[in-house]
Amino acid sequence: MILVIAEQRAGKLNRATWEALAAAQQLGEPVTVLVPGASVGAPAAEIAAAQVAEVVTLEHSALEPYTADGYAAALQPAIAQLAPAYVFLPHTYQTRDFAPALAARMDRALITDVTAVKTASGNPAFARPMFQGKLTADVVLQGPAPHFATIQIGAYRADKAARGSSPAPVRALTVQVDASAIRQQAEAPFQEARQAVDLSQAERIVSVGRGIKEQSNIPLAQQLADALSAELAASRPICDAGWLPMERQVGSSGQTVAPKLYLALGISGAIQHLVGMKGASTIVAINKDPDAPIFEVADYGIVGDIFEVVPAMINALKS
Repeated sequence: MILVIAEQRAGKLNRATWEALAAAQQLGEPVTVLVPGASVGAPAAEIAAAQVAEVVTLEHSALEPYTADGYAAALQPAIAQLAPAYVFLPHTYQTRDFAPALAARMDRALITDVTAVKTASGNPAFARPMFQGKLTADVVLQGPAPHFATIQIGAYRADKAARGSSPAPVRALTVQVDASAIRQQAEAPFQEARQAVDLSQAERIVSVGRGIKEQSNIPLAQQLADALSAELAASRPICDAGWLPMERQVGSSGQTVAPKLYLALGISGAIQHLVGMKGASTIVAINKDPDAPIFEVADYGIVGDIFEVVPAMINALKS
């Protein structure tokens, strides 16, 4: 059995849970979802729509408010009761906080930032980027079960997680936690700056690269984004130059995205950028260089000047 640990906050399921579930379903083994927290009825009912063997809720005062100590202390006995072969988690800020402590507490192997789940010699192999995305390593976890894996945001599409014909059964799990073992005191949850944007949640993205030439041309890309009801993003050189804020960078050193539509304007397609957006459902690239690497991953490619093509697209969308 494969166990997916869901992430929720204030009763709202993080979409990355569906992505981790889609990865778990690739192995073809029964999948169980564990929903930890307080008042988790709503997120448990939502994830029960998936094609899973069951949904298990874990409600305990040690889980609310969130602390890494509390999650590690509560999840260890829960995992011991469920006895999975693998534990999949979304690679979020919260998971990165508690998963290493949990794996160390259980003395089990942990592989992070997984982009693909494969099979090697009959065993699951986990692909993860190395050296800022320049290489991809296939890792086979060794040692006793369970093995832990965190799934990179955007590596799998949430809408690819299989749904069941009827809701999966939901049951509650009870664990004992020593409250004195929780050493941390939670403060208010971290909030990004007000102007920050979570590109991983965007359904459409218009992204600009060096082909935009100068900062004064950014408004043209913004007009196209507005016409598509899309978010504006960029490759690293644009953000390094200060033309757009760093939170709008896509790539190995920025955000990883998997929108329904990714429109690349004047982006050559360096590997560091591709690893951040290759999970998009539909990729449209506009570049005047017919040999640009971006065309190798694009579903639709337009060889042309973005300053001629983009205005025409905006006019067509407005009409």
